[in-house]
Amino acid sequence: MLESGWITSKQIEACRITLTRALKKGGKIWIRIFPDKPITKKPLESRMGKGKGDPAGWVAVVKRGRILFEVTSSDLEQAREALIQAGHKIGLKTKVVSRMEL
Repeated sequence: MLESGWITSKQIEACRITLTRALKKGGKIWIRIFPDKPITKKPLESRMGKGKGDPAGWVAVVKRGRILFEVTSSDLEQAREALIQAGHKIGLKTKVVSRMEL
């Protein structure tokens, strides 16, 4: 991650589907974040007060520098393209990092 923010459970699932389809059977995926923070929302056109709204979804709080996904693949270029496609599903700036670069 290059920015801090929230990533919803739907965004994480979209990334997971993108990675599995791009890698097919040629790689393994680890998801390093989990959406453990509930987000509440009051119904539309309801009056102020009367407590907190019902849970509307779950998010993962992500800070700058966090690794979101790990991928092992025999084809390095295919893994890089898959991670770039998955990064487009998130509304924040991301960067692909490999262990060879570190």
